[in-house]
Amino acid sequence: MTETTEQLKARGLKSPEYHLVREAFGGLREALFHDPFAYRLLPPRATGGRAAHFLPRRIRGYAVWSRHALIATAAVITVAISYQVGLQSGGIVHLLTGFVPAAAVLMTMVRPVGAFWVSLASTPFTAALGNSWDGWPWAPPALFGHIAVMVVVAARTGPRTAVWMWLGTAAYSMGVEVFLGGPGSSNAPPMLFFSALALLVTTVVHVRREAQHEVTAQRTVTAIERDRRTLLEERTTIARELHDVVAHHMSVVAIQAEAAPYRVENPPPELEQAFVTIRENAVSALTELRRVLGVVRAEDYEAPDAPQPTLGDLDRLLDNVRDAGLTVDKVITGAVRELPQGVELSAYRIVQEALSNSLRHAPGAPARVEVGYVLGGLGLRVVNGPATGLVQPSPGAGHGITGMRERVSMLDGEMTAEATPEGGYEVTVFLPVPHAERIDPAGEDVA
Repeated sequence: MTETTEQLKARGLKSPEYHLVREAFGGLREALFHDPFAYRLLPPRATGGRAAHFLPRRIRGYAVWSRHALIATAAVITVAISYQVGLQSGGIVHLLTGFVPAAAVLMTMVRPVGAFWVSLASTPFTAALGNSWDGWPWAPPALFGHIAVMVVVAARTGPRTAVWMWLGTAAYSMGVEVFLGGPGSSNAPPMLFFSALALLVTTVVHVRREAQHEVTAQRTVTAIERDRRTLLEERTTIARELHDVVAHHMSVVAIQAEAAPYRVENPPPELEQAFVTIRENAVSALTELRRVLGVVRAEDYEAPDAPQPTLGDLDRLLDNVRDAGLTVDKVITGAVRELPQGVELSAYRIVQEALSNSLRHAPGAPARVEVGYVLGGLGLRVVNGPATGLVQPSPGAGHGITGMRERVSMLDGEMTAEATPEGGYEVTVFLPVPHAERIDPAGEDVA
């Protein structure tokens, strides 16, 4: 049930009207009275803008100062108006009245809110000096200068300041009309109308520009978050695969350590204790591994029943992509040997992703897979020619290269992915294999 004003007062609370008025006047204080003469230099534009392309090349670099040039032009027009009126009236005093509004216009480049107060406060003096003009309380140079000041201040501060400046100008105009009168007819109504129209246009442009900046910033943040999410997903996939690989080997170590004493007749106690220690360490390491890497699994993730693919499965992969319409050849150089399972798995996934990209982005182009077993590791090269068919828009996120780089970086390898001079694409990878990690065909580490 809504409380009445009397009930709110009885409880020591203020009415909604009170809070509304307080908030409104708080906005007025923040917009026009809070440190109004603070130094706020108008910076040059970050770029020359769209109009800079139409300027001669010699002066195109000065387009960043376009806002300063417009303000200076407005000040010159203010002085020109007073000069024209002074010539018509024949008085030098009328000419001098244009310099104060012009100074207020120029002041908007350094102290915008203070410039509004200077322009408003100087209006009675310029009107009194130009008392022979037909119009009160706004002398012609003061009228133009004050509108220019409000437009610049509104563009630099925002819509709220624009509203309060117009209300302050309207209050001043009506106050002068009521309490002072004037020698001529009032020009306050046209002044308020044209100033309201100018401030409305300025506010619309300001709001539109702020909205564009916000949308651009939001798009940038979204793109960064999307890239980061894709990167995390790829790392999660790699962590899952590594978990399966390492967990398998640690389980084998634990089982072999437990069974080893039974393969020797009357083993010495020291040997039995050594195998017990090996098994306990293997089980402990396996538990910690599952605790740390297991957190990256989704709740519905199930480890694959089949062993992880290796380079020995490349022929089956190539047959699959050939069935999909890709013409691909395989070239193997060097002495084929078994490598650590992490290297084999990463190499297989890199080739798989590179061929998938060829299918998506270069339909009809032939591809070539080169696998080189070298002394220090494994070299891969997947290259395709230019597309000969119609390239359809890819539904993917375009982060396959990111996943390949993650796998290469995990193994301290090197990778390049770039277009070829013929119009195709080439992925070159080197995965180092330290000497202690090489595996001979018997399955034992080579010391």
